[in-house]
This record gives sequence, C-alpha cells and structure tokens, in this order.
Amino acid sequence: MNELELKYGCNPNQKPARVYMEDGSDLPIEVLNGRPGYINLLDAFNGYQLVKELKEATGYAAATSFKHVSPAGAAIGLPLTDIEKKIYWAEEYGELSPLACAYAKARGADRMSSFGDFISLSDVCDVDTARLIRREVSDGIIAPGYEPEALEILKEKKKGAYCILKMDPAYRPAPVERKQVYGITFEQGRNEFEINRELLSNIVTKNRNLTDAAANDLMISLITLKYTQSNSVCYVKNGQAIGVGAGQQSRIHCTRLAGSKADNWFLRQSPKVLGLPFRDDVKLPDKDNAIDLYIGADCMDVLADGKWEKIFTRKPDRFTDEEKRAWLDGNTDVSLGSDAFFPFGDNVDRAAKSGVRYIAEPGGSIRDDLVIETADGHDMVMCFTGMRLFHH
Repeated sequence: MNELELKYGCNPNQKPARVYMEDGSDLPIEVLNGRPGYINLLDAFNGYQLVKELKEATGYAAATSFKHVSPAGAAIGLPLTDIEKKIYWAEEYGELSPLACAYAKARGADRMSSFGDFISLSDVCDVDTARLIRREVSDGIIAPGYEPEALEILKEKKKGAYCILKMDPAYRPAPVERKQVYGITFEQGRNEFEINRELLSNIVTKNRNLTDAAANDLMISLITLKYTQSNSVCYVKNGQAIGVGAGQQSRIHCTRLAGSKADNWFLRQSPKVLGLPFRDDVKLPDKDNAIDLYIGADCMDVLADGKWEKIFTRKPDRFTDEEKRAWLDGNTDVSLGSDAFFPFGDNVDRAAKSGVRYIAEPGGSIRDDLVIETADGHDMVMCFTGMRLFHH
C-alpha cells in the first residue's frame, strides 16, 4: 500500500488529507484495526522513532505516550516498585513484563497529559501490555508486532474502532526529509545523530561522579528531547521521564513546566496522596483529576463541601504547602536534559528544587561560566554535549 487516505488533516475543515510515499514504495505501516487520523500518524511516527532509539541506546524495551506531537511520558522497561504500582494503578496486575512496565511508567508519569494518548512500543506488544492499555483512554498504538491474544484485547477498545498500527522494523527513511509550509517546501537532512554514553564525556563541573544509572537517565532525557517540540526540557529518574516541558518560547518556562510535572509525579507518592479515601465507584480518570487538584493550588475544587463527597468516602485533610515542600525535599538524584543551552543560572536553580543532580545540555552560552558556577553551588554533575536537539 503506497497511499492511505485520511478523514481530514489537523482539523475537520482541512481536506483532502492523505499520507503517501513519494518514491512509489509501500508505506512502512499496516493498519490492523481502526482508522488513523493525521495527528495520530504524526504522533505514531515520532513516537516510534523515540522508542526505537531508546531500545538501541539502553538495551531495554521502551514505550512512550504521545499527545499532540510531543511525548507526555517515555520510559524503559525497568521493574515497577511497590510505590510505582500504586501510583500507576497497576497493583492488580501482579508481575508485569518489561514492556508493560515501560508503558505503565510512560503513561503514569503525567497521567493528565497522557489522557487520550497515542502509544508507541519498541517491541512486539504482549498480553501484559495490552491488558494495561485496555483500561486507559487512548487513541491508538503503533508497534512492530502483536501477540495474537494482545491484538484481540486491543481490538475490543473504542467499540472495535481502536487504531492499531504495525510498523515495519526494517524500514529506513531517506536521508533527506521535506515538508511544506504556506506552499513553500523545506528540505533538510534527517537528524540521524546518535545519542550514546560518549556524548556525556565532557563533564564541566567540579563534581564528576556520573553514575551508570544517571548516564542512562541522561540518555533517556536527550532521546526524549530529540522528538519533543522545542524549546524543551526533560526530567528523568529511574529510567522514565517524570516531567517534559515542551514547546515553550522561554528556556526557564520549559524548566519550570517540566519541574512542576516532576514535582507532581513525586507528590503522588506521598502518604497523604496514597491514602486518599476514594469511593469504589470513582473511575481512573476521575481519580487522576482529583489527585491533580488535591496536590495543586486549586485543592478546594475537590475538597469543598458538596464536592469531596462525590469522590471520597470522607473529607481528606488539606495537603499544605509546607508539607508538600518537606516531601519534595526527599526527591533526589534526578537527571535533566535540555535541547539547547541554558542562558542563565536560574534554570539550574529551578532544577535543584526538583531534586536534579545531573544535567546534560549543549553548552555554548556566553554565560556558560555562570551556569557552571551555579551547578557547582548545588554540587551537580553537568555535561556539555555540544549538540542541540531542536525539533519542529
């Protein structure tokens, strides 16, 4: 199949819409179920590149949860801790496969942003992963293959209309890519730059103790940024992105946005959140929304009389700012990647508030000395990669 007609483009008024191979070859995907949309395919192809590179760089199965052409989460298949099983609503599933662990982490890091995601997997989708996906609100999935039972589970989603794509793992794109804007064709070489451990060898801080785990996390952050709309910053811990700040005009706003998401991820692990007394009839998305409100500035939207009764069996105590700050101070050894240099030390100061100890950024600012000095003040390890990772 060389061409696939789509219902419409980015918006319903944008017709006609299709994807096709200009060189006359077959498309590298097979539609196994449902009907993909224009944005679905943008998410699918960007997400598949991301997980493919994560697998190649780390050796672990990988998954990502994409929304509007940026990852809401990305992770490799390290085992879930008991706490992670709780915050990702995965306790009932027992021991999960590495691929299922990767998806639970990718989906669970920022469950608000992942609502209605498009999923990309590095490996053949197994039954464990399909069972996790079955209970989530999701638009579709792309993977190099599916176990027969997993495929049948996924086909049941969205009343049989769930979009399931099979990607040809042998596909290699042309070295030059093109797109049109306002009728004008843009052309550039594909970003084939390989992100590996060697990229982290230029450590510019006094602290040079880059652990293997931190190096892995920094590679995950940089590969995630390679497929995130710029400007972007990504916080990573224990093999998963815990905060992605995408598409911001200001670097500090990227750092703040991603940092606030990383903070929310860690706050969800606090005893006050884990102990929230949800009613048995409350669905997962409503639990996620309630938690997001509870740990945020608008907590009375869920704690006010007449509202908490719809969610909880009893009214929870308020999570005070002092309690939240005390809990967040326990988050340590977080890694952070930036797709371009930090122009000021304020980014490093903000990152430190979210437990960042390791940073990878291109370097090249006229204020590099100040940025390094700020990192030294927090006893951080900072690597200058020399490589910018803008993506648009």
